[in-house]
Amino acid sequence: MEHLELLYGGIIGLKFNHTSNKVLSFILSFASGLMMSIVCFDLIPEALKISEFSVVIIGVILGIIIMIACDIIVQNKLNIKQNSLLKTGIAVGIGLALHNLPEGLSIRRWI
Repeated sequence: MEHLELLYGGIIGLKFNHTSNKVLSFILSFASGLMMSIVCFDLIPEALKISEFSVVIIGVILGIIIMIACDIIVQNKLNIKQNSLLKTGIAVGIGLALHNLPEGLSIRRWI
């Protein structure tokens, strides 16, 4: 299902060849708001049902630390300026790739 959403987003993205930074910033803000709401209202409550509070907190803190490290690595290795949309896109891409590893493991557990 997640792959279909990416496909739909890619198809829509192809229709808008030349978008301004304001539009791209809005889209990134909208997507981050959606992700935050999913984490706060779906993933954390579900994790609390199947695990202890301390394990959930450690997981959230570990995820934050990994994304901060990812942001620093992208900025230092690629020499991209601080508020670049390219830097944001690369960091989000790496975060999504890292996200798929534990997600795949958790899905495999239920099969």
